[in-house]
Amino acid sequence: MNKNKSTEMKRSSKAENILLQIDSKTKLGDLRKIAKDIKIDHELAMELWSTEEVLPRLLAILIMDKKLLSEDVLDKLDKDMQIHTFDERNNLMDWLMANQLTKDKKTIALMELWEYSPSALQRRTFWYYKGRLRWMGQTPPDNTEDLLSAIEATITQEEPEVQWAMNFTAGWIGVYDQKNRARCIKLGEETGLYKDEMVSKGCTPNYLPEFIAIEVNKRTNN
Repeated sequence: MNKNKSTEMKRSSKAENILLQIDSKTKLGDLRKIAKDIKIDHELAMELWSTEEVLPRLLAILIMDKKLLSEDVLDKLDKDMQIHTFDERNNLMDWLMANQLTKDKKTIALMELWEYSPSALQRRTFWYYKGRLRWMGQTPPDNTEDLLSAIEATITQEEPEVQWAMNFTAGWIGVYDQKNRARCIKLGEETGLYKDEMVSKGCTPNYLPEFIAIEVNKRTNN
């Protein structure tokens, strides 16, 4: 691992040993295996986080103590993520949401307050969480109308990372909520978002009319 000059701090031998197990070939599944052996160790998580490198930070997220993830701590983690590339910081925040924030009522309550956060990553997380509830087949709160109205009003002015999550939410509303399906398709047609995006073979496009048609068809034919 390369040590970042700005964070040359004395690390525990435990942290150093773990960092030796991580290199550019390390996959997310490998990080999960390491985390399973460690279990929860918030102090170690903070040591790994201090490396400022994406793989140790992904591992750190897995071993954080969710009881210690206060609003201030989450704001600090968000700020720390800003040093990463666009994709890396989105991946870090999505990983934090999936592995920590969705697991505790207190952090879910914090996510619910992020719709108007000054942080684009936090706004993205609000919308991604709303979409994820629907994507995973959970019965969503009765706020679909409000969400769609907010998406229609602001999606075209939003930051790209937030825009994607709003589009994701509208897509899954369109798939599962027949009453609002035409509205979601129309949203995609009017904004034109992702219409010309090239996607890999086997992947569902993000353009809402195509996304909704493909996902509804999958469920109808199963």
